[in-house]
Amino acid sequence: MTNPPPATPTRSMIVAGLSTVVEWYDFTLYLYLATVLSRVFFGGGDNALLATLAGFAVSYLMRPLGALCFGHFGDRFGRRYMLLASMALMTLAMLATALLPTFDSIGATAGVLLLLLRCVMAFSVGGEYTGVVAYLLESAPIRRRGLVTSLASAASEVGALLAVALSALTVALLSSAQLDGWGWRIPFFIGAALAGAILLARSTMHESPEFERQVAAGTVPTSPIRDTWRYHRGAVARTFAISALGSITYYVGITYVPAFLGSASDVGESQALWLSTIAAVAVIGVTPLVGALSDKVGRRPVLIGLALLSALLPLTMFGVMATGSAVQIALAAVVLACLAGGVSAVAAPATAEQFPGEGRLSGLALGVTMATAFFGGATPLLAELLVRHTGWAAAPGAMIAAVALLVLPVLWGLRETRPR
Repeated sequence: MTNPPPATPTRSMIVAGLSTVVEWYDFTLYLYLATVLSRVFFGGGDNALLATLAGFAVSYLMRPLGALCFGHFGDRFGRRYMLLASMALMTLAMLATALLPTFDSIGATAGVLLLLLRCVMAFSVGGEYTGVVAYLLESAPIRRRGLVTSLASAASEVGALLAVALSALTVALLSSAQLDGWGWRIPFFIGAALAGAILLARSTMHESPEFERQVAAGTVPTSPIRDTWRYHRGAVARTFAISALGSITYYVGITYVPAFLGSASDVGESQALWLSTIAAVAVIGVTPLVGALSDKVGRRPVLIGLALLSALLPLTMFGVMATGSAVQIALAAVVLACLAGGVSAVAAPATAEQFPGEGRLSGLALGVTMATAFFGGATPLLAELLVRHTGWAAAPGAMIAAVALLVLPVLWGLRETRPR
């Protein structure tokens, strides 16, 4: 009988969990500064915001490719090396973005360069989040998997909080001329510095106990993507459904909200960012609670309950944000954010537990990031187009409700994966 691999040091799990701070900081920073970037890189005007959101949507198509490449690498050679490679690429992409020339300097080429760097960023993020989720799940105490793995979602929201807070602070302290001239670069330089610091810390991480078990047993897969698709298609489909709900609630219910408030209500740019900051704080508090709840009662009932809430609440919340008072708008934004945070918290362990350790990263790449590509990057643009063309402020909420209803039968039929 072989001895189990030693437990992962707590420090390694903390470094892994904190890594998603940087990942989500930069990726959501683009959306929080969308109105500023539309002027700086696309010259302003009626269609500039649409062009900025379209760039975000196009770059998202690189996430599945990045997830597949990094997932294959992580399943073959280890989680640690994969996480080092993805963070190194992310650091370079953020620094290059901070140094980009603007529309006033080189014209439309500025927008093209921004889009290319967004694609590089999306490629690196594609492997980053699923790698961290798998690492935390495989390293956590078995009865605390939901709580520990949900910390990846909580840490990512810390990154989003930093992004929206620094965006709001930058917008509030600088004039429009200063902001468009050089101020927009500050948050990106800060992101590059954070990524570099995490890269150094990540170099001290231990390997996942699960991958060490595979090495000791000689079961490391040689073709993880092919094997996962051949033997675990049902798990890929279930993971896709869970992640579809997580993506639509997050990208429409959280990251799109500042742009929605700017176009559908009288809320100013700075005020919208501060509202998003409040919502991010609420999510950070909710996420570990929901993760711990899934350890107590199971992943399946929590997911079903959140899907039902997603079918009911967003329609009302978006209507309130379009016509309500400042307090009502803030409460609606917090409700939407907590709903999205709850789904992300339980989705993290629930998706990773659909697959065995051999090929887990490839399975997450096929399920999670494919769903994110469909229901994440393009949904802020689609939501904005629906609001503009229908005049119905609650249209983004209807998008969330439709996805929730579609995935509810899949969630109802899920096998419970919480370890007994």
